[in-house]
Amino acid sequence: MFSHVMVGTNDLAKSKGFYDALMATLNVPPSFVDGHRMFYMSKSGVFAVSAPIDGEPACHANGGTIGFACDSPEQADAWHAAGVANGGTTCEEPPGVRAGGMGKMYLAYLRDPDGNKLCAMHRMPA
Repeated sequence: MFSHVMVGTNDLAKSKGFYDALMATLNVPPSFVDGHRMFYMSKSGVFAVSAPIDGEPACHANGGTIGFACDSPEQADAWHAAGVANGGTTCEEPPGVRAGGMGKMYLAYLRDPDGNKLCAMHRMPA
């Protein structure tokens, strides 16, 4: 359904350090930088970070969350730890299992250095 997801940044170098560490936990190679943008390429899609082209400051989406699929709770924990160690801040509840209408999921939430809300998710076996 999606070809790519892109978030804005006010500091490309800081975001590169944050996202390179985060993506490494998902086995995604470091970003390819193209001027004011960077791209993380995977077999399931592209995640990009860009300085806004309109010259206005980047800001996060109120109510928006970008989810990253994880193979295990341990991978989600590594993702979360890498994010916190590289300038992100934890948000929502601590990483853990949550049950709802879509079944049990292991979730870990972060905000990147620009305030974008991110989530690592592993669907638990039924």
